[in-house]
Amino acid sequence: MADTQPPPPPDEHAPTVCVLALTPLLTIEIEPGGPHDESPEVHVHPGGQGLWLGRMAYSLGAHVVVCGPFGGETGTVAAHLARTLNLDLRATTTGGNGAFVHDRRSGERQEVVTMDPYVLNRHEVDDLYGTVLVSALDADVTILTGSETDVGVTPSFFERLTNDLHASGRTVVADLSGEQARAVASGTGAILKISHEEMVESGFSDDDSESALLAAARELVAGGPRALVVSRAEDPTLLVTPDRTYSVQAPDVTTVDHRGAGDSMTAGIAVGLARGLELPDAVRLGASAGALNVTRRGLGSGRRDQIERLAERVTVEEVS
Repeated sequence: MADTQPPPPPDEHAPTVCVLALTPLLTIEIEPGGPHDESPEVHVHPGGQGLWLGRMAYSLGAHVVVCGPFGGETGTVAAHLARTLNLDLRATTTGGNGAFVHDRRSGERQEVVTMDPYVLNRHEVDDLYGTVLVSALDADVTILTGSETDVGVTPSFFERLTNDLHASGRTVVADLSGEQARAVASGTGAILKISHEEMVESGFSDDDSESALLAAARELVAGGPRALVVSRAEDPTLLVTPDRTYSVQAPDVTTVDHRGAGDSMTAGIAVGLARGLELPDAVRLGASAGALNVTRRGLGSGRRDQIERLAERVTVEEVS
């Protein structure tokens, strides 16, 4: 399949994007249509939010440095596969990474088994923090991702990292939810990307109406973040800064797999900023990456030329 082949390496002048991959995974998916009609096709990939984001950022021409814990059989395989995709890994240790097996032969995704990652001890957390901090100081933009399961990393980890990078003049894009998102919102200078569902579930917004989301976003950016990007599925994305508000609308497309759209958007925003684009134009690129990703099978996948051409059809309008 085309998605298994990485694009050519970026040129020597490519911007650098650092990604905190807190929970790298080994993913195994069983599909119909193997070598023979009765034979399944098995796909093995590195996964997890950070690696999916990194894959999209690399597709858009960035040099991608991924910082994350890798260990055990699952981590050894995931790290090897990530390097084959030209991701520059700065690996720290853990007892073992998570993994899942999904069966899609019926046409629907059926979970066969899911293994949670090991919890990091305090020494492993300290090592991860130092690895991300040093790598991020050398990058043009850093993306922070979190975890839905407890891996031993407290929300204060994200607030400290946001503040430390802001103090050194580095750009941070965070794709988080819950207490992790709240911690970044309590810090200074980050661009927080969050879905409308997460705005409600995290207690930021009373409901998912545009008026409520805008009110909540404006309150949040008044306290520290540089901007909030609120994705809303098929509805226009909201970009809110302390001074201005924008509506960002990608062309309507038919969804093949909705998973990964938000991660692709975040990667596009980060790469756009790393290229030196203004924030509205970076969000335009992110909206294009997210829209095209849902038309594909393969999270964090896409072609740079197609994403950049579609971005010309993404509308960005300032709203009151």
